[in-house]
Amino acid sequence: MDPLSSISEELAEINGQIADIFRSLSNGFQKLEKIKDVNRQSRQLEELTGKLRECKRLIKEFDREVKDTESRNDQDTNKMLNEKKQSMIKELNSYVALKKQYATNLENNKRVDLFDGPNEELHDDNVLLAS
Repeated sequence: MDPLSSISEELAEINGQIADIFRSLSNGFQKLEKIKDVNRQSRQLEELTGKLRECKRLIKEFDREVKDTESRNDQDTNKMLNEKKQSMIKELNSYVALKKQYATNLENNKRVDLFDGPNEELHDDNVLLAS
């Protein structure tokens, strides 16, 4: 049984949803590493960004619920809940940093593709024209 469910069913449910999103983010970033196509990488990154937003919303909801139950809990319970929230924020921030890193790499790859693509075609056309 989840220790949070003894404090609040709502907290336990939100915690479970956040844990599911973190698992999904972990799997999503692993999948992103294996994708070679820039457009597919971009779509995957957009999907992960949506999950990050949802996770942030749920953490805020978790925080509101913690504040609502604060007066009914003892000091140790409140400390544990705040540490849990801080842990969630830290994990979310690590995924946000990872997303920014991938977004930067993706943007650099797109720029390279923009510069490389047409030049190769023009080069081939020039070869055909010259011969």
